[in-house]
Amino acid sequence: MQPADTRASVTVPDAPATAMPAADDRHRPGQRAFRRANLALFAAGVATFVLLYSTQGLLPILSADLDLTPGQASWTASAATLGLALGLLPASALSDRYGRTAVMTASTLAATAIALALPFAPDLTTLVVLRVLQGAALAGLPATAMAYLAEEIHPSALASAMGLYVAGNSIGGMGGRLLSGWTAAALGWRWGLAASAALALLAALAFRLLIPTARHFTPAPVDARALARTVGRHLRNPLLVRLYALGLLFMAVFGAVYNTVGYRLIAAPFHLPESVAASIFVVYLVGTGTSAAAGRLSGRLGRRGALYVSIGVTAAGLLLSLTESLVCALLGLVLITAGFFAGHATASSAVGRTATEGRAQASALYLIAYYLGNSLGGTVGADAYHATGWPGAATVGLAAMALAAAVTLYATHQAHAAGRAIADA
Repeated sequence: MQPADTRASVTVPDAPATAMPAADDRHRPGQRAFRRANLALFAAGVATFVLLYSTQGLLPILSADLDLTPGQASWTASAATLGLALGLLPASALSDRYGRTAVMTASTLAATAIALALPFAPDLTTLVVLRVLQGAALAGLPATAMAYLAEEIHPSALASAMGLYVAGNSIGGMGGRLLSGWTAAALGWRWGLAASAALALLAALAFRLLIPTARHFTPAPVDARALARTVGRHLRNPLLVRLYALGLLFMAVFGAVYNTVGYRLIAAPFHLPESVAASIFVVYLVGTGTSAAAGRLSGRLGRRGALYVSIGVTAAGLLLSLTESLVCALLGLVLITAGFFAGHATASSAVGRTATEGRAQASALYLIAYYLGNSLGGTVGADAYHATGWPGAATVGLAAMALAAAVTLYATHQAHAAGRAIADA
């Protein structure tokens, strides 16, 4: 999901197990089932991303209450995205065998059940283990939701249905951070997690009550060898590997910045209240506009041109954030967020165009790299912040953007070399 945090352009997965009837009776606008499917997937997106990012908004409070370094506290955020990354491919295979609705229902309810246990975690180790399990449980939704929509929604309405699902992701991702952060600032981190769990439970129940029965799904056996062959082919495709690397690097910046920005805002020289610092995640809304603009940017400058702009904007934001002016720090955060979402949108949409077969697995591999980047960047960035302050976290982000620029420059060189070879032939 693209998940994910995934308001970027998304790829509709293959649905090899689907057999459409001769009369296309998939849900269309104006039908009650169409509205129910849209609302159900919106609710599922909210539940998933409320839970996935529920601890990111309260990291400074966790550090203060449990006497943790930023790096230790950040594991409560990184563990969930790590579990999600590890669960994506198995969840997609299970959905082919047992059905999209069954896997999405089990995913949201299991993750919500774990969320209800989180406030009672006695120590950091227990909290991190539960978050890994929660992330793995959550994998069933981004691995399956797009396939369900592609199978059950008429193609003429698929784009709008996808957009509403992605909106649910966005609102859940931001809402999870804000709700837990505001509640924790007033009542403590355990109540912050409880508030997120309550919201996710309501959204999960709404999903279960609203989701129409799948009518176009045909079970298929899980073929582990065929899956491994498809994954192997994708990993031998140099262009796909570069796109996966870009997804990882952009998300590493995002994890490093958003896992540490709360610490920076409550510390000198800003000294903002914890409730105000938690509100910084409103900046996340910038991604809505930049994700949409990324498509127009790619059309004008080409994919690599759009990537260069995204890298440049992100790096400029990181440099600007180094100043001790609150206005400049916030403007830098806006630029970082805009650049990240534009880069993620460009790279993720290119995956679907590049993969000529096994698009579901190609998209899953991108999401795996994307969420691994969040876990890696969030943890390394938090450790760097603990060692040297904000310049350390910003340096982690700048290093990731330097690597992203190198990957894109290499792709440009390869494209020019291929063009010269064709011209010389």
